[in-house]
Amino acid sequence: MGIGSSVAERVALAERDIRVLVENGEYWLRNRGDIAMMITTVERLRARWPLARIGVLTHQPAVLRALLPETEPVYGPDWTWGSDGWTGAVTRTAATKLIGPAALRWRAATDGPKDRIRGLRTEDTTSVADPAAAEVPAAEVPAALRDASLVLALGGGYLTDVDKYQAHRTLNLLEQARAQGIPTALVGQGLGPLRDPRLVERAAEVLPGVDFVALRENRRGPELLARLGVAAEQTLVTGDDAVEFAYRLRDARIGADLGLCLRVAEYAPVGAAARETLGRVVRERAAALDAGLQPLIISEYASEDRRSTLPLLVGAARRRAPVGRGGTPRDVARQVARCRVLVTSAYHLAVFALSQGIPAVGITASEYYDDKFHGLAGMFGAGLRVVHLDDPDLESALRQAVDELWEAAPGLRDPLQQKAVEQIDASRAGLERVFRLVENGPVARVDG
Repeated sequence: MGIGSSVAERVALAERDIRVLVENGEYWLRNRGDIAMMITTVERLRARWPLARIGVLTHQPAVLRALLPETEPVYGPDWTWGSDGWTGAVTRTAATKLIGPAALRWRAATDGPKDRIRGLRTEDTTSVADPAAAEVPAAEVPAALRDASLVLALGGGYLTDVDKYQAHRTLNLLEQARAQGIPTALVGQGLGPLRDPRLVERAAEVLPGVDFVALRENRRGPELLARLGVAAEQTLVTGDDAVEFAYRLRDARIGADLGLCLRVAEYAPVGAAARETLGRVVRERAAALDAGLQPLIISEYASEDRRSTLPLLVGAARRRAPVGRGGTPRDVARQVARCRVLVTSAYHLAVFALSQGIPAVGITASEYYDDKFHGLAGMFGAGLRVVHLDDPDLESALRQAVDELWEAAPGLRDPLQQKAVEQIDASRAGLERVFRLVENGPVARVDG
């Protein structure tokens, strides 16, 4: 192939050698919103590069095989790619068809008892005595990085003070990739709040050197990146990458259920009085509106959504069943499709709803979720009401938000879906810029 060969010809020749190393932000694979973003992005990568290898950093290699058979796990202790050639193909087939599904069923069957026995667990275990030290992981270089053509950090809300460990881990990986001349990009990102001096310093050291950053909102991200020294031409506001996932599952019919999810966690504290008020109002409104009450479970980490949501349905006349612990993002998105309105403190459930044309009440008790929901409202316009659980008139605010959105739901459907389409187009345009980082650069590991 000569010097005048087109980019398409060069990429076709090299495609088998393209390796995308994915930082997915949630190594345990217990959050269906994060998995939905990964499904969408992997589908887009595979459509562009059918023969490329897509490796995902994970602590759950068998579960990854069950959830995303188009990828391959990259995991410890050395974080290496799997075997190539015939041996690798046989291993991947067995893992996808046998080991992965079995691992997913086992986890679904055992997570409940484990959570009840162990209580709340930490996201990552470390051997250090000082818990604060766990917030800054060692800058270890994954062996898989050496052969990567692209390092892609998927969307999430982990570049924030709330998740210092994952934020530092991602920044370390991006810095190491840049040092080796490997293209880097972040997509679907929600940034901040970010005030921790050490984390701000690291972000300012690393992010200006990243080739491209796609943001899921316009409320905080662009200003924060500018303060960190990231050039405006390196960024684009695209919306969340789970928007397309949910939009595809929309139903032509308007649902009749009222959806509910409450998450109580260290980063999302909710007092007993607020929980009691929320449960009472939602049960009352479901009865008054003759609606089924649908519990929606997006995160299985330490059963945080189940433990907080299911007790609020006790006493409701028409309770729907929650998704099973082995349920998929598609299962939850289809439950959302049967709702007319959602009340949720989980961000990605609001994404699932709005993308299908369904209005939602976003309930928040922290600055972290204030930014999430107000940022999402800015992307979709009308259709998302934000209610703070510290509101002294919480009961009235919740009741009014539910009733008004219930009445407005038919008229909001088309405008919300149109906003979803706009974000899908922007997200795809952002990933096109990522593709060009590889396709317009030198194609590695190809002779001739």
